[in-house]
Amino acid sequence: MLTSFSLLLFFGCLTGVTTALFGFGGGFVTVPVVYGVLTAAARPGTDADAMHVAVATSAAVMVVNAVAAALVQWRAGRLLRAHVWPLAGFIAAGAAVGSFAATLIGGTALRLLFAAYLLVTITDSLLRKGFLAAAPRTLPRPLGRSTVTVGGFGIGLVAAGLGVGGSVMTVPLLRRRGLPMADATATANPLSVPVALAGTLVYALAPTTSAATGRFGYVDLTAGAALLLGSLPTIAATRRVTGRVPDRVHSAAYVGLLVVVLMVVTLGV
Repeated sequence: MLTSFSLLLFFGCLTGVTTALFGFGGGFVTVPVVYGVLTAAARPGTDADAMHVAVATSAAVMVVNAVAAALVQWRAGRLLRAHVWPLAGFIAAGAAVGSFAATLIGGTALRLLFAAYLLVTITDSLLRKGFLAAAPRTLPRPLGRSTVTVGGFGIGLVAAGLGVGGSVMTVPLLRRRGLPMADATATANPLSVPVALAGTLVYALAPTTSAATGRFGYVDLTAGAALLLGSLPTIAATRRVTGRVPDRVHSAAYVGLLVVVLMVVTLGV
């Protein structure tokens, strides 16, 4: 138990770094970690729900992490209101549908979808122009109506369903609208809040296949507390670095992190 808590605390710190630097509310780190801790513990009745619990706990952690990071970025003047508010409502609607759908999908299928989602995102970031290469210094382009409505709903649907927040789609989207990497990742934080809130509510109230101590629905409260204990101080500390990382290095590190998580998930952690 102590080893598991220490592991979650450590990865909570890593989650804080990814939240502040890349806009991830923590899903790409917390989902594989919580899944691994639960399956390693092998508590009776845990294995059947391990992936659902990992996704649900990730969503709950993201609520706090995304709000904390959004406040930090707002104080730094990095949030772009015109790119946040048009998307937020449609993302929330899609998140409610996506998180409910995830409760109906088997754990193995959910993990495979998670890996496929990562692979598509990495491929798109590497092959399509406008992500790795710094955009010319022009004013950011506004979001189109179909991007806000259909795109926003789709972001919420996929992000909440897989417990990954919306940053992995919103960051490339904003990047290709001409935003520097630091501004794109900063703006992704508040856009992860509606995803996390909708997902947490659905997972917390969903009927589970097995009862376990320390859970509220699918949300593992102990794992969530350990992750937050590590992430919140780290978010506050990492804010000093945000904006100082060269744009090309920032975008390459973003893709590199996704590759590492894909390898972990594929190997069945």
